[in-house]
Amino acid sequence: MTFKRGLFLCLDGLDGSGKSTQCRLLADWLRAQGRTVTLCYEPGSTALGEQLRAIVLQHQHPVCLPAEALLFMASRAQLVADVIRPALAEGQTIVCDRFELSTIVYQGHAGGLDLQQLREVGRLATGELEPDLTLVLDLPLEQARARRDRPADRLESRDEAYHQRVREGFLAEAHRRPDRIKVLDASATTEAVQTLIREEVTRVLATGPWA
Repeated sequence: MTFKRGLFLCLDGLDGSGKSTQCRLLADWLRAQGRTVTLCYEPGSTALGEQLRAIVLQHQHPVCLPAEALLFMASRAQLVADVIRPALAEGQTIVCDRFELSTIVYQGHAGGLDLQQLREVGRLATGELEPDLTLVLDLPLEQARARRDRPADRLESRDEAYHQRVREGFLAEAHRRPDRIKVLDASATTEAVQTLIREEVTRVLATGPWA
């Protein structure tokens, strides 16, 4: 199968929602259908992005909130330039673990930075590229914390009120952009959630090619 432009899919949500696992499963399923898939994550997936990931997520250096947002965006800009746009131009399918929505939610809705300013800088970072479909994996905070099987990073260490604002921010953005953002119940089994994801992706695949 060939396409005028590849498909850009993103999974997002609270840490512990199962994004990374579901991204891998989705990529495997798409490859089984004969698609060429590029799997990536934010922040990271480029040499610069990995360095910025260490700065922004580890506990070694204090990072103020505006700097935090800009570091995420710098990583995203490099990811778009090095990985996402070239792959889309070749007709590949991108499956990305987080994208611009995370900055809007974590540093905007939860952190208090101006949402419109974040969106404007975000458009600069991405060249106005956005996913064709973002699936938000939603579940209660206590369940997300219980699923996390590693030490908390700098953002994950923030208090419960912050993470509740994160969850509410995802839901608010999905309500604002129902054409691009869908919320899925991530409290079910891994297999059941993957089924929901595949149903949404199948729906979007049926509307191609994408501009």
